[in-house]
Amino acid sequence: MQRRLLAPLLALWLVFGLLLPSAEAAMDYAKQVLIGADFSNRDMQGVTFNLTNLREADLSGSDLQGASLYGAKLQDANLSRTNLRDATLDSAVLNGTDLTDAVLEDAFAFNTRFIDVTISGADFTNVPLRGDVLKTLCAAAEGTNPVTGRDTRDTLGC
Repeated sequence: MQRRLLAPLLALWLVFGLLLPSAEAAMDYAKQVLIGADFSNRDMQGVTFNLTNLREADLSGSDLQGASLYGAKLQDANLSRTNLRDATLDSAVLNGTDLTDAVLEDAFAFNTRFIDVTISGADFTNVPLRGDVLKTLCAAAEGTNPVTGRDTRDTLGC
């Protein structure tokens, strides 16, 4: 009798527990106002934050690989230790943003505004940046990323 009950329960668990992506990964926060929100230490791969106001938000330690932050306002946000590999940051505003030890490898950030950002230990490997932005970032570049072992200055090509 117990075996008859276990088989359907196991099937439901397989369908809903393994085959469906996590609710967080499928989230779309586009065009929202999330000032001061706490998204720290979360698995948020592929999440959409397009044109979202994330001023003073805490995304530290989160996995945002493949996330889209197109046009996001990230003034004074905490992105330290964040995985931003393959993320879209184009046209985002990062004024006063903390990118300490973040990994931005292969992210797209050509028209991103980086003003007064903290980039100690950040990895910018293969990130296309405008010349004026690169010059500003190189002036502040220092440290080695603890995840990739790469020097920030080297990843920027300074």
